[in-house]
Amino acid sequence: MAAPLFTQNIIACIWDFDKTLIPQYMQSPLFKRYGINESNFWAETNRLDAEYKKRGYRISGEIAYLNHLLTYVLSGQMAGLNNRVLRECGAEIEFYPGLPDFFDLSRGWVKEKAAYRQHEITLEHYIVSTGLAEMVRGSAIADKVDGIWACEFVENPLQPGFLHQEEMSLAAEAEIAQIGMVIDNTTKTRAIFEINKGSNKDGAIDVNSNMTPEDRRIPMQNMIYVADGPSDIPSFSVVKRGGGKAYGVYNPESTGEFEQNDRLRQVGRIDHYGEADYRVTSATSKWLRLQVHQICDRIVAGRDAAVASKVSRPPRHLSDEGADDPTNKPGEQQTEFLAGS
Repeated sequence: MAAPLFTQNIIACIWDFDKTLIPQYMQSPLFKRYGINESNFWAETNRLDAEYKKRGYRISGEIAYLNHLLTYVLSGQMAGLNNRVLRECGAEIEFYPGLPDFFDLSRGWVKEKAAYRQHEITLEHYIVSTGLAEMVRGSAIADKVDGIWACEFVENPLQPGFLHQEEMSLAAEAEIAQIGMVIDNTTKTRAIFEINKGSNKDGAIDVNSNMTPEDRRIPMQNMIYVADGPSDIPSFSVVKRGGGKAYGVYNPESTGEFEQNDRLRQVGRIDHYGEADYRVTSATSKWLRLQVHQICDRIVAGRDAAVASKVSRPPRHLSDEGADDPTNKPGEQQTEFLAGS
């Protein structure tokens, strides 16, 4: 019988980014650097679909803001914007209380009991965002996580005929010119399945491969998805349907965000919700720790049961347990050998 691909003793916390780990949109430092009115940029972005429809065009609302950023670069209002600049702006991102230290501290939760350590349970953190990957990579949280899915731009796009060229010169300071990767609120679920199947760790595993549940690296029931609102409903649903947990967070200064999360809980989209506060004393931190421990307990129970079902008892002497059995004659030693040695 073939051995399973993975031991399934890994827990994954999967995080949205904007309004989940940070109180604002991550692009705020970028707009500040170039002197762009942030409110005006988002207002324009939200109008693009309607305005292009008047011209007879259909556009994807999910990538509208990426295209609009490129338009700002081409127009010269954000001249020189490249991936290096995005990383530099990412360093200016400010996080909610408790971050980024929470990510390291939470990994210790799976070592708090001897049984968890015995089964070598680990906790991994992943960011799945519709924001900009280079900004996340430049932020203080980048080295605290195990993987990042977000939108990406290409500098110096390959030109026609590049297959027949031996070398291409690259400018030292290029601008972003094309969209390289799009993560929207629907394709976030693809990232979840990549984490689930392990294709993010093993390039030989395609995310569309047919895999039995026992062969997947991180079962859905070992996942906790954390995000801030309705745009993450597809991801909440995928994780909850697979037996995992969904948790909503809100800015404590926003009554609207609180009410939004309460509605999500009432209709069963999330299991619970709390303030976006990740200090060890916060309700959010305590709830997440409780869920991680419950998943650990289930992993331990399942693995112990599997061992018990596959490992038989060793041979023993009946006299060890039956010394007072009247059928045993004095001085006679009887031995029972159990099957399965």
